[in-house]
Amino acid sequence: MALSKNQIIKIKELLSKKIKAKIMSYGRETTSMPFLARLIQDNEKIAAYSFIHSMATTLGMSIYEDVSVIIASEISEECFRNYGLGGVISKDQKAVISNIVAKLRNGELEADIEKEKREVLGASAVNGEFQKSGNIADFYMKKNGKEYYFEIKTVKPNIDVFEKSKTKLLEWVARRRLDVNVFLAFPYNPYHPRPYHRFTEVGMMDAPNDFLVGDEYWDFIGGKNTFSELLKTFDEIGKDFKDQLNRKFKQIAKEKLDSY
Repeated sequence: MALSKNQIIKIKELLSKKIKAKIMSYGRETTSMPFLARLIQDNEKIAAYSFIHSMATTLGMSIYEDVSVIIASEISEECFRNYGLGGVISKDQKAVISNIVAKLRNGELEADIEKEKREVLGASAVNGEFQKSGNIADFYMKKNGKEYYFEIKTVKPNIDVFEKSKTKLLEWVARRRLDVNVFLAFPYNPYHPRPYHRFTEVGMMDAPNDFLVGDEYWDFIGGKNTFSELLKTFDEIGKDFKDQLNRKFKQIAKEKLDSY
């Protein structure tokens, strides 16, 4: 499925709103960067860097969650961002999950999400208690009666993030007490055109069965060619705002950073 005209309009409206808000509200917090200013010798480039960094922080991962909802809304029964799973987790389930994650990290197990889910579902759920941490899925969709839960993360996490994400995915299975579909997802592959490979991930995830990167994720939730059309939509908005952003960079650059 390609992006519909309605989806493209909604994504463009979302991006435009975010960029306009940042242009209107941005004021450089750092007023002195004496070392960088002397090295770079170009105040406008530093201004652009400061603004882009601030904008990336403001958007964070939320932009991908919002876009995910827009994309999935037309082909799923329901979809939400920041979705609370609820449910409870027992000590037995937590012990099984901890054991799986420890063995994966130590290389004693080969990642196999289906086998891992069976082990979690086989553990006793007696005396389960609600656990606030790990209760929220960044994105959730229900399609053809099946539930899909996603943890969307930055693309170069350390090993602790992979470990915590794997734990969270398996805890979602325990909370639901069902064979639900759980994924860690990255919005793009920073190593493209090479396959995603990061030493901190090795052995922890069962790609692509619980780990989706770039086009794998977007085409999974939206259908074939979703990723390429999404990039095209971002490109069009970028061109629309290019002049406004350049003017903003020049405005910011008027404030000198080499005052020492």
